[in-house]
Amino acid sequence: MPLPLRWFWKNYQYVLAFYFAIKEINRDLHLDHRTLETALLWLSGGTEFLPNYKCQTQSKPFLPPPLERHPQVPINSESYLSLLVQVTYGTFDPMLSDTDQFPSLYQMAPKDSSLAHAMVSLLLHFGWTWVALFLSDDLKGEQFLRDLKAEMVKNGICVALTEKLPVTKTMYGTGDVTFMSRIRVSSANVHILHGEAGSLVTVDMAADFFLTTGKVWIMAAKQEIVLHEMNHMLHSFHGGFSFSPHQGEIPGFRHFLQAVTPSRYPEDFYFSKLWAYSFDCSPAGSICEKFGECRPNTSLEFMPGNMDIMTLSDPSYFVYNAVYALAHVLHKIISEKMEMGSSEDADQAGGGKAGRCGPWAPSTSHPNTPHVQLCLLQLHPFLKNVRFTNSAGDHISLGEKSSQMAQYDIHNAVNFPAGLGLLVKVGEFVPRSPLGQGLVISEEMIEWPIGFTETPRSVCSQSCLPGFRKIPQEGRPVCCFACVFCPEGHISNQTERCVQCPAHEHPNSERNRYLPKVVTFLAYEDPLGMTLFCTALCFSALTAAVLGVFVKHRDTPIVKANNRALSYILLISLTFCFLCSLLFIGRSSTATCILQEATFGLVFTVAVSMVLAKTVTVILAFKVTAPGRRMRRWLVSGAPNFIIPSCSLIQLTLCGVWLGTSPPFVDTDTHSDHGCIIIMCNKGSVIAFYCALGYLGSLALGTFTVAFLARNLPDTFNEAKVLTFSMLVFCSVWLTFLPVYHSTKGKVMVAVEVFSILASSAGLLGCIFAPKCYIILKRPDENSLKGLKDKRGAKGNRYFTNVNTLSNYDC
Repeated sequence: MPLPLRWFWKNYQYVLAFYFAIKEINRDLHLDHRTLETALLWLSGGTEFLPNYKCQTQSKPFLPPPLERHPQVPINSESYLSLLVQVTYGTFDPMLSDTDQFPSLYQMAPKDSSLAHAMVSLLLHFGWTWVALFLSDDLKGEQFLRDLKAEMVKNGICVALTEKLPVTKTMYGTGDVTFMSRIRVSSANVHILHGEAGSLVTVDMAADFFLTTGKVWIMAAKQEIVLHEMNHMLHSFHGGFSFSPHQGEIPGFRHFLQAVTPSRYPEDFYFSKLWAYSFDCSPAGSICEKFGECRPNTSLEFMPGNMDIMTLSDPSYFVYNAVYALAHVLHKIISEKMEMGSSEDADQAGGGKAGRCGPWAPSTSHPNTPHVQLCLLQLHPFLKNVRFTNSAGDHISLGEKSSQMAQYDIHNAVNFPAGLGLLVKVGEFVPRSPLGQGLVISEEMIEWPIGFTETPRSVCSQSCLPGFRKIPQEGRPVCCFACVFCPEGHISNQTERCVQCPAHEHPNSERNRYLPKVVTFLAYEDPLGMTLFCTALCFSALTAAVLGVFVKHRDTPIVKANNRALSYILLISLTFCFLCSLLFIGRSSTATCILQEATFGLVFTVAVSMVLAKTVTVILAFKVTAPGRRMRRWLVSGAPNFIIPSCSLIQLTLCGVWLGTSPPFVDTDTHSDHGCIIIMCNKGSVIAFYCALGYLGSLALGTFTVAFLARNLPDTFNEAKVLTFSMLVFCSVWLTFLPVYHSTKGKVMVAVEVFSILASSAGLLGCIFAPKCYIILKRPDENSLKGLKDKRGAKGNRYFTNVNTLSNYDC
């Protein structure tokens, strides 16, 4: 059978659905007997049942519209349309919902406003984000394109290609099929097809010339023209999906199709033609002699596989519901008129409209037909409010407000040899369901297109691996991106977005999962901590030993020179400087945090002020030339000794304000080292900390300046040069400390601070006391009055006088 004829004969199922509905209604005890028979007599204008034929010209017919939208409303007369009632059985068309333009038109198909949402839900289910669109080049296609793109944008799905399908006006007409060649080179593996029959004819014709396997087609509604004409093995649409409004199974309809023959409807000439084209025979009683008589068991069930009439189509289901809707309306109208008592009362109730409706005489061949007058204008309020449940269990209503969004069945198109194509239901979509529960798919039932052994992928860019994030590419859709490694402290698993790790965790090397951070601090068990601990103890012991040597040789000139009491206090302060470094080792607590900075500031202030006092003593001693000079009184009165408490009191005040307002406390640093949680002491008030540290630095610089100015004084037994060099070492250590401290982190930062404390303290100890200890222990002959007299000739009397002065004013 030629291809166009198969398309035509598939549509004959609509007529059979019409016959079946009438048969059921006339057997229904809840509806008036011969309700539709009365309507058919009126439609035919005579005494015979001839649907779609009007034997009189005085009354207005009821015309069941064809499938397509454009021929659906072929009448231009507004006065005629005001009296004409039309019920469409095609797909829902928003253009026909305009009640001002089409006041008496009703659509049986539910609204397909959720179709775009349903398709996008299917795309998201399989992870398809790169899709090509093929839509009919008409207003309905434009509306669907807007709805679909809006849903796709909301869900991050991109359009790879948009193609407008040319419309074929005639079944044999030719259209532009070159667009099919672009499907082959499309980077998208998923194509959405939506259009009217005219456009789909073009697609089906082009598929025979441009075979496009390896593409998943998603189609709107059961496109019989495409899905039922798969007449070769590797059809382009094999493995695709079809969305059709959900419909229940009509009980008895399949049995009706199996048993129905043209002999039951002899007045229907096309039924006989279908029989002849399908089985190459004539039904019993046919006047056609071209074919032989059919066998008794010939049935629609045994029609060729590429022309399936046994499967209920969507338009047939809508025809079935339309007939029932009209039956319910006529039943209600007739019931109301019968309650009025007589047809004359009914005529009076019709008022002035009776003339427009025209009289209706009773049928002589059907004496049981109700003798009533029907006006088309009376059907509108009843059709708007009609509600019933059909035999499939579905709720039917025609009112615009009561119409609901369509629930869709999802079918998988499967092609078999010999052109046998099937639509296998694999899922459904229910709009307005809870989030993520509207779509139900049975993946194990899906047959994928040729070339796919598993679920196809359709993406512009492959998903980023865990540990990477996607960045958009300039000038391309958001679905096309590049993958870059996550930055430090971030991970990504399956989201393709890097997220920052929690404070107590850090990423692994692949940046795809969290790892717990290790708590770290400068512990005594750590090799670095143990080294610093031992170094601090050794220097403390060494300082104590030097103090013992000075106490033992306290009466020697070198110890008595430059105030031995200051030397004792300086050695004690240096001992505490070494020991205060131990407060920085080990796990911090509130007590150690407070003691760290306060002890450090005070003991170093005492040490530096001691050096300043010794320097001032040297200067005063060598400036005294006569007993009556004022400087001599300052030296005799011990004025340099007041430098120590004065400087220490200022530092003590600063530390007191610091500890009283915002003292240091235990804190954790989770950002400096991404793999560790550093236990540290927070300085508290940063201003107070830098005030205390700045004061100590100013005092050190001042002491160095004074010592530097006194560096050229005679250097036997006096400390002018060694004090200058000791303060130079001290300032150098702490100036180096600042940049190194701020460039390190974790326990290394603490180690740098401890090392600076030890190095600066060791610098003072070594530079000031190492030469003295060498003379005391190794050159005792120079540490006596006789040795000093031997040097008098070389150095002069003034030098010897100043040395005696330093020794005499030891306090």
